[in-house]
Amino acid sequence: MTVFGFHASHEQIHPAKLLAAVTHAERAGFDAAMSSDHFSPWSARQGHSGFAWSWLGAALQATNLPFGVVNAPGQRYHPAIIAQAIGTLAAMYPGRFWAALGTGEASNEHITGGGWPRKDVRAARLRECVDVIRALLAGEEVSHDGLVTVDRAKLWTRPEQPPALIGAAVSVETARWCAEWADGLITVNAPVAHLRRMIDAYRDAGGRGPLHLQVHVSWAPDQAEAEAVAYDQWRSNVFAPPVCWDLELADHFDAVSEDVPLEKVTSVVNVSADLGRHVGWLEEYVALGFDQIALHHVGQEQRAFIDTFGTEVLPKLRTAS
Repeated sequence: MTVFGFHASHEQIHPAKLLAAVTHAERAGFDAAMSSDHFSPWSARQGHSGFAWSWLGAALQATNLPFGVVNAPGQRYHPAIIAQAIGTLAAMYPGRFWAALGTGEASNEHITGGGWPRKDVRAARLRECVDVIRALLAGEEVSHDGLVTVDRAKLWTRPEQPPALIGAAVSVETARWCAEWADGLITVNAPVAHLRRMIDAYRDAGGRGPLHLQVHVSWAPDQAEAEAVAYDQWRSNVFAPPVCWDLELADHFDAVSEDVPLEKVTSVVNVSADLGRHVGWLEEYVALGFDQIALHHVGQEQRAFIDTFGTEVLPKLRTAS
């Protein structure tokens, strides 16, 4: 049966309010949670970007939910530090934590002052980071000289069982590449045909483990309100790679998204006041074989969404599956 989770968007919500939201989501019937991990929002209107790893410790303690986080090691984060963060949370909360690893976005990574590498270099760097993180979680002493450098690192606190390292992808090509190293695959909502191609590419290349999907939704009792919320909060997030990878500042995203039409927003966010439409969209994703679906209401106010989906949407999906 597909697990339905709550997505904690640090870029939009103060971490204290986000902690209250995820504890409320557990009470409302959500079975899991996942977290973003950015240094910067995509828009000044979003207005936040708390440190995910501090928050995750609080959220794991405050709930009984399993949690995941999407992280980009290699530039802003040294892979040994990410291995230590993963290892500590997994040791404290056995069986409840996983991490998805991706190549990142310049808006978060430029802050350290290094140049933003080409995509192929970022992919090669991530592959090195994955090997470093796995070796550290396995208890090895690691030295490595490559696109990242590690000198005699060893984790002294580790979980009994290393948590899953999930591959983050939005393209068929990256999904296929993730099959080389990942314990599962995570992506975001897209046309069903594209998602099916990604899944097939991952599985055909030998990809193992669960399939995760993050779904952007905007719901309100009134259609115009649902559209207004999505347009205000998410029109800076409609750009396909390489644009979304390479812009550096929230101001840049706001400038290029100033004249984005609503139709472009509704192509990347499931926007509707009709709960039946949301059930239908989610049923399509379930039919593709996703093991966990994290729902991200793109508004900054979460309570009405949590209550309504917990009461009216999730029970229908569980009955159907």
